[in-house]
Amino acid sequence: MTDKEFDVVIFGATSFVGQILCRYLADEGSEPDLKWAIAGRSQFKLRELKTSLGKSVQAVPIFVADSFDEVALNNLCARTSLVITTVGPYALYGETLLRVCAQSGTDYCDLTGEPQWIKRMIALYEDDAKASGARIVNCCGFDSVPSDIGVKFLQQEALKKFGTMCDKVRLRVKAIRGGPSGGTVASGINTITQAGKDSALRRELRDLYSLCPPGHRNMVRQDEIRVMYDNEFKSWVAPFIMATINTRVVLRSNALMNPSYAEQFRYDEGFLTGDGSKGQKRAKQLELLLKILIGLLSIPPLRFFLTRFVFPKPGDGPSLDEQISGFYDFRFLGRTQHGDEIKVKVTGNQDPGYGSTAKMLAQAGVSLARDVDKQKVPGGFWTPATVFGDDYINRLTTNAGLSFEVLSTIRG
Repeated sequence: MTDKEFDVVIFGATSFVGQILCRYLADEGSEPDLKWAIAGRSQFKLRELKTSLGKSVQAVPIFVADSFDEVALNNLCARTSLVITTVGPYALYGETLLRVCAQSGTDYCDLTGEPQWIKRMIALYEDDAKASGARIVNCCGFDSVPSDIGVKFLQQEALKKFGTMCDKVRLRVKAIRGGPSGGTVASGINTITQAGKDSALRRELRDLYSLCPPGHRNMVRQDEIRVMYDNEFKSWVAPFIMATINTRVVLRSNALMNPSYAEQFRYDEGFLTGDGSKGQKRAKQLELLLKILIGLLSIPPLRFFLTRFVFPKPGDGPSLDEQISGFYDFRFLGRTQHGDEIKVKVTGNQDPGYGSTAKMLAQAGVSLARDVDKQKVPGGFWTPATVFGDDYINRLTTNAGLSFEVLSTIRG
């Protein structure tokens, strides 16, 4: 426990995800005796949000702080044990808050999917976090909780069944429905813009081990999915756009864990498009669309046009009905060195990027504040799988609409 005034402060509470998260905490995701507050740069918008949340949260305080106001952020961190931040793109707006948290010993969760920013933050502030005791946990939303916690769940079940963990795991997206938001689009565009100006960053973005700590021993060549036929899943497979960040996070988890899943651990993600010629055609179409989109965004005038007139703006996102009707269904296949096989299913019952992400992020913050002992998990940069245990999985299944299920196990 802590003597801080607040357990959690939601920074960026009036952002699209921030509003969903606050409504969730005020209603179905409420935690007994949780002392929380909301923060952002506009006092007017924060008051509007607070009013909209109803009478039950009228005692929730407001902090006014800009992403670049170090004095205000220091004052905020002095009063709370943990900050959940939704303010992205993090490469543009996230560094000051992360630095203040790392240096002040304040725990921190975000939902970034920007690997180049995470790598730079680890290089700059991991020593500070270790010295202060701050636990910094990136990627606590759709990227990359279902992937990272899904692999951990699979490995725990494999260990129970086979006495060993899997050295190879595949994730396949069986089904997904959800709408994009301006914040996610802005983060992706910022990464592409930076890469277009920086050859070193382009090389870094091709390295799937870019987030692994120095000295890690996993040197196996990782497979980046192209259009292919997957015999185990009896389906054609297309690239999955979130694999760029998810794979790096899972590989970092393997490198940080002691013991690791496997010293030479192989992991990949892909999107199932179906069997036969129709499945192959759909896979090729998805791959082509992804290449065209990245190509268009790499050309400044076209990027400006798409940002201005086509893509959703930051703060925009799917409607409430779209959030509720959204879902995702991930299938994992793991194999041990002895040929044992395990299949696992992970699902979420709302729009993956927003409805479900807000719940995952909220429960990550609450679990880090309530369940993760500072004596057992010290300061530093962690992944969801390396910092959270079964308590978090229980929270996700009980309060956040996720499910984790073993479908089958076969001894080799």
